[in-house]
Amino acid sequence: MSAITRNGWRSLRAFTDARIASGRAGNGLPTAAHLGFQLDHARARDAVHLPLDVAALQPALQTLGHASVLVNSEAPDRRVYLQRPDLGRRLSPVDEQVLREHASQADIAITIADGLSARAVQEHALPLLAELLPALSAEGFSVAPLVIALQGRVAIGDAVGAALAARLSLVLIGERPGLSSPDSLGIYLTYDPRPGKVDAERNCISNIRPPQGLGYAQARDTCLYLCRNALRRGLSGVGLKDDSMTLEQGGADAARIPFLRDA
Repeated sequence: MSAITRNGWRSLRAFTDARIASGRAGNGLPTAAHLGFQLDHARARDAVHLPLDVAALQPALQTLGHASVLVNSEAPDRRVYLQRPDLGRRLSPVDEQVLREHASQADIAITIADGLSARAVQEHALPLLAELLPALSAEGFSVAPLVIALQGRVAIGDAVGAALAARLSLVLIGERPGLSSPDSLGIYLTYDPRPGKVDAERNCISNIRPPQGLGYAQARDTCLYLCRNALRRGLSGVGLKDDSMTLEQGGADAARIPFLRDA
């Protein structure tokens, strides 16, 4: 007789990475489930502390035809970054002045921030930008020099966008690791970026990590749709919705949706 009591919902594990239906051995987890939990927890911890390999990232961005500028937040190291989230949201004064020298009043400023998972940035930022940058160019949007921000949180894109005098800020950032997703990348979009913006004024495209999460092409299309409508309507956040699927499925009826008509 097996020492493991299997969960009746075990078949549902084929549809999710969530930790469900692990079964039990006595009053605890089976050994395989326990070891799997420890491994995933270690991967999540490593993702938080792993530094971004800027030496590899900058030349790779150059191959896409875009120069990049390296900046730091006011958090001097990883320990302070984790203890003081407020410092990660602010651009260092020295680097703010450097960016002002690159100000070009472009339509879009793109910040690549390590966030809470440099692994996500290392794995997904480059292939995503390879899809996104040509699409932005085809739309006629001008893009400021790319910015790599170390020890950065989402709101650092506001200071970067303001320093570059851009109309719209995109922040590609490593998201908080989960036990099944240590490499999830997010895009945060903010119209009229400047310090003091709140989360309600941003849009987020989350869980970019093919094949388990959102694919690069789908993330590109969603981001392009939001950029287009943010710049046309002069807003972002709760007032700007991703209605692209409604538009595709609605046909003639979509013309009666106020958001789509105004866009």
